[in-house]
Amino acid sequence: MTLLVRFSIVLFVAYYAAAKDFLYPLSNEFISLINSKQNSWKAGRNFPLDTPTTHIDVLMGTIEDTLFAILPPKVHDADLIASLPENFDSREKWPNCPSLHEIRDQGSCGSCWAFGAVEAMTDRVCTYSNGTKQFHFSADDLLSCCKFCGFGCHGGFPTAAWLYWEFTGIVSGGPYNSSQGCRPYEIPPCEHGIDGRRPKCKGYGKTPDCLKKCEPGYNVEYALDKHQSKRAYSVSTEDHIKAELYTHGPVEAAFKVYEDFMHYKSGVYVYTSGVLKGGHAIKILGWGVENGVKYWLCANSWNSEWGDKGFFKILRGEDHCGIESGVVAGEPDLDGFK
Repeated sequence: MTLLVRFSIVLFVAYYAAAKDFLYPLSNEFISLINSKQNSWKAGRNFPLDTPTTHIDVLMGTIEDTLFAILPPKVHDADLIASLPENFDSREKWPNCPSLHEIRDQGSCGSCWAFGAVEAMTDRVCTYSNGTKQFHFSADDLLSCCKFCGFGCHGGFPTAAWLYWEFTGIVSGGPYNSSQGCRPYEIPPCEHGIDGRRPKCKGYGKTPDCLKKCEPGYNVEYALDKHQSKRAYSVSTEDHIKAELYTHGPVEAAFKVYEDFMHYKSGVYVYTSGVLKGGHAIKILGWGVENGVKYWLCANSWNSEWGDKGFFKILRGEDHCGIESGVVAGEPDLDGFK
């Protein structure tokens, strides 16, 4: 057998192996492939088969965060770190904070960078006040009015969101069509599950206009509804992220998303198959160990039909998909609340 023939055989085998794994990312065959390759997590159908691939691309709204390095790092005491439990869930420590249970829906908009931020900010007003103060920060206000945060529905920087909260402030606002707060979210939810109750997802949605006024019927002026933080900061390494969660509550994090993540249902997510789709921001609210595998407990913003009722677990302690490399948080200024 000549060297050329051998080389041709090697190329054919490599091509066949690659082609075998190159499946349509929303197909049942791709879901089966994921489950056949590992037993750490369960893949299943979340998005309907006819969901446009452009919509999947839209959801990846985190741009490489070049501002992260300018944030001061938060460092926690070694004794606190040594005393942390094996498992922790913010919802159990702060039972009087209903926002900890909430799953929002970014719709057809790459606004995850804004959602991960306002979700954790909302939680932190409650956790810092031990459940005595509640304020639902508006994703719509942050998404549309923070011009240095990025490109609205086409992506943004998580760090900039927290700096905007510190220096400018954000008004209140609930989910789409809720009439809750000053500026409720303007982009309708779409079908990230398979029950068919929501409209079909499309491509990129339009970034809302920055309207510096509250919707009719809300009895507080826009400028007076704004609330700021005392400071924004970064948190790095597994131990300090755990200490931050345990002491102050949820944080925002960003990570690289591959095609298999779309099909998460349960277990501890570990990248298995598929190409890189982009960056995505979420909220981390706890940690634990499942079947001997360490994980972060996270809340996504693709509605409660996706994943494990909107939540997911991802491998902890190895900076898996960059989940521990871009954690940001801040301290609310409670003096401005009644």
